[in-house]
Amino acid sequence: MSGKLRAAIIVVSDTASKDASTDKCIPALRQVFTTGGGDRWTAEETCIVSDDVLAIQRAITGYTDVEDFANLIITSGGTGFAQKDVTPEAVTPLIHKHAPGLVHGMLAASLQITPFAVMSRPVAGVRNKSLLITLPGSPKGAVENLQSILKLLPHACQQAAGADSRTLHIGGTQKLEKDAGVQVASATKSGAHPHHHNHGNRHGHGGHAGPVAHTKPEDRPISNDPSAGPTKRYRDSPYPMLAVDEALSLIAQHTPVAEVIDVPVDQNLVGCVLAEDVTAREAVPAFRASIVDGYAIIASDHVMVPSTKGIFPVVSISHAEAKEVPELSIGEIARITTGAPLPNGATAVVMVEDTLIRSTRDDGSEEKEIEILTSEIKAGENVREVGSDVEAGAVVMRRGEGITSVGGEFGLLASVGTQTVKVYRQPIIGVLSTGDEIIPHDRPGELRLGEVRDTNRPTLLTAIRNSGFQAVDLGISSDKPGALEETLRSAMRSVDVIVTSGGVSMGELDLLKPTIERQLGGTIHFGRVSMKPGKPTTFATVPFKTNDGERMSKVIFSLPGNPASAVVTYHLFVLPALHKMSGINPVGLPRVSVVVEQDVRCDTKRAEYHRVLITVGSDGALRASSTGGQRSSRIGSFKGANGLLCLPTTQEMVRKGERCEALLMGMPGSVL
Repeated sequence: MSGKLRAAIIVVSDTASKDASTDKCIPALRQVFTTGGGDRWTAEETCIVSDDVLAIQRAITGYTDVEDFANLIITSGGTGFAQKDVTPEAVTPLIHKHAPGLVHGMLAASLQITPFAVMSRPVAGVRNKSLLITLPGSPKGAVENLQSILKLLPHACQQAAGADSRTLHIGGTQKLEKDAGVQVASATKSGAHPHHHNHGNRHGHGGHAGPVAHTKPEDRPISNDPSAGPTKRYRDSPYPMLAVDEALSLIAQHTPVAEVIDVPVDQNLVGCVLAEDVTAREAVPAFRASIVDGYAIIASDHVMVPSTKGIFPVVSISHAEAKEVPELSIGEIARITTGAPLPNGATAVVMVEDTLIRSTRDDGSEEKEIEILTSEIKAGENVREVGSDVEAGAVVMRRGEGITSVGGEFGLLASVGTQTVKVYRQPIIGVLSTGDEIIPHDRPGELRLGEVRDTNRPTLLTAIRNSGFQAVDLGISSDKPGALEETLRSAMRSVDVIVTSGGVSMGELDLLKPTIERQLGGTIHFGRVSMKPGKPTTFATVPFKTNDGERMSKVIFSLPGNPASAVVTYHLFVLPALHKMSGINPVGLPRVSVVVEQDVRCDTKRAEYHRVLITVGSDGALRASSTGGQRSSRIGSFKGANGLLCLPTTQEMVRKGERCEALLMGMPGSVL
């Protein structure tokens, strides 16, 4: 790594979050980096948050889960035993690799100053490529803890960021200590048994391997290890509980950008979104054309041109076809049909309703002379001039506009001679169910004990196709080790997004998260959301290399197995990602205001999405009626539902007649 290391400082304090002028930690910690950091650090990025788990986690992931990550994030405050001290509880689930050595180093240094250091609960570890360290809330304690380990942190941050360990360790431990400017312990110098600097999976001391504790929080960097057996699996999820808005933000951040492709202008264009402006190659119309059935004439105010009223010979006929029409001279007219080109020399068209036949040709098949009954025809009347609809070179459609089956966009592009356009490629979505208990919904015969008919897969396939996207049925995957990995690897060769249902909870056979992380090398951006239904919803990206060697990311949404949860989370989380990948903006379901038709109880801790039927009342207002019981396994709650009521967590009840926001899944019906 080159350049200075970036440190971010997060102060956790209810008081300072309301009045930043009361904070003394940020300037004190910045001074430590300036005076003791050996010109290795910048510490310009700071923020202050309240003593709230979600607020702390949002602040940290804002520095760690981004491309331009901070090398070091230190928090100050919330590490004691007070009721509101929740910083360790917020930070611990975020850590992928714990660093107990740094914790011991800080505690050892603090204990030399005060015995009350044992009352602190520091946490340290690595998330993604960033090092996280929690410090006490007092400026003095925070400074002392940071000073005790600051010289060791550049080495830790370089390793966390991906620097080559072999290169860093050339010269051994003594060189590392010398470069860091730290003194070797006197006991080691005098020949006492040394502490071996070991960067592997085991930390040796005296040559004896220490025990592996499977149930402590610091040993929960990623999902359950299926090979460890049920007795070793976590009792709590290692994934932090995110707010819905934060989950949506991560989806927007990590969903691949829309890919631009060239496609021909044909019926397959319907549903695509333009990736660039389209200009007209040709004028519409490309020639002067009649807008009525009648007679092309020469109308003018010039003294040499007679009045349009009178009897005139019909010298030619112009139909709507590619055919040359003789030029008109003064005093001559030509029969013309709607859309046909005007003969050269003609300046106007008189409607057939304003004429009479005065004579015919010998065989009686054609007019010979026509009487025009009015003298009011002006030049340009009933004529569609070249480019009067669309001028050549004019922008006919803008980037971001979609091609619909009813809007006439396809006809417009075709009319101006457009052969190909640039559009955003629509993603292909694969839908997979998981579990040995799942059977096809249409399998004949009675269910055996433990079997469950697969309702999620056909339901999700239908929802995706109704949203305008191509959906591929990936079938049902077994819970057997390796089967899910093989299915996912195969699917990634043919689809862009994989949507699964089931297997995302904490059971020993819930294999999706461990398969994504351990076998596929993917990143789980969130594994739990503070909502109902749908808490275990998981969003991940997996690196993938095409046959051409191109590297890209594939998206995996692992939705809960309960039917209602799967459908709600599809609309809430999957659809915005599909919209982004297709260039559709704004993304996600439209949000509307509705009048609630009955009392609805709210969950004051988790965001709830209540299935409702939205109709248009006689007064024009949108009204929402509950579809009944909202248990996450109750797919019947979606019968007739065309909206999701977004219940607030700030009140216990939304009363009948009150307004509430809702997400519109389909067109509202009407009520007389």
